[in-house]
Amino acid sequence: MFGTSIHWTTFFYLLLDSIIVLFTLYQTIRLKCASLRRYFYLGLLYVAYNFTGGFLPMKSFPGPMILQYIITYGTAISLCIYIVYYLYKEYDIEVLKYKYSIRNLTLLTTLCFATLYLTTYYLTDSLLYSRLLFNITISIAAIIFIIIFQRRIIALDIPNPFIARRNKLSIVSLFTIVLLPICTAIGDYQWLTFTVMNIGFYAITWIEFDRYLFLLENQARLYNSFVLGGKNITAQPKTPFIYNNLTRRETEIAFYILDQIPYKSIAKELFISERTVTKHASNIFKKAEVRNRKAFLQKFKDNQKSK
Repeated sequence: MFGTSIHWTTFFYLLLDSIIVLFTLYQTIRLKCASLRRYFYLGLLYVAYNFTGGFLPMKSFPGPMILQYIITYGTAISLCIYIVYYLYKEYDIEVLKYKYSIRNLTLLTTLCFATLYLTTYYLTDSLLYSRLLFNITISIAAIIFIIIFQRRIIALDIPNPFIARRNKLSIVSLFTIVLLPICTAIGDYQWLTFTVMNIGFYAITWIEFDRYLFLLENQARLYNSFVLGGKNITAQPKTPFIYNNLTRRETEIAFYILDQIPYKSIAKELFISERTVTKHASNIFKKAEVRNRKAFLQKFKDNQKSK
């Protein structure tokens, strides 16, 4: 299309992702929602990935051909690392087994690209060989990572349907990272590679939309426990409460607390440590202007009785 190498499917994803990003930007500004910024940055990276991977390489581009591949691979690597970062934040993960932290994953991927791709290309002058060597190595590392991540978040019995759906969609988004180097090694089939990668974005988009519906359905329960601006909430404001005070994780935990679920059970269901739950709970109580869990529940009951 347009005299470039971009396929019509890639161009379609570029347009669709751009629309989603613009809508997210509008919602972020309108709702003053800091929690949406991470999703907004993810969308920007997907737009950049579709753009660079779709239009490059091109003959009219200044500089050597390898520079264009550095740009496209650099964008793809940045996107994959950010997807992992996004899900680490989603699950309150700092590091997984075998020291799989964001920092170490970034260093590993960058080192592999510099040695297995760029150095191999410099020595052999073969894009095919260097690309194959790099993609095979990264595929193996990605497979190991997704196995570790899956063991970290998957449980046999999850009563909360939202959490269960989020776990499945998270695995789908990570699985696209595994398939990316495999699709790239197979050949330059844009319709296949970019379809696979954009499925990951739409899976995360589904998580965000599902979370919004889940919190919207339950936000009235939090109105009974919280105070904004020193005044009790007696009517639902135009802006959803969940964006005015609590973070997304705090809101989820607040619902569990209102259901009188023990911290240990909350930690098990959300796949985080009990210490992390306690930390979030402390922030919740501070924002609710109460000292502890008992006072939080009592405030909820008192406000229910007064209505």
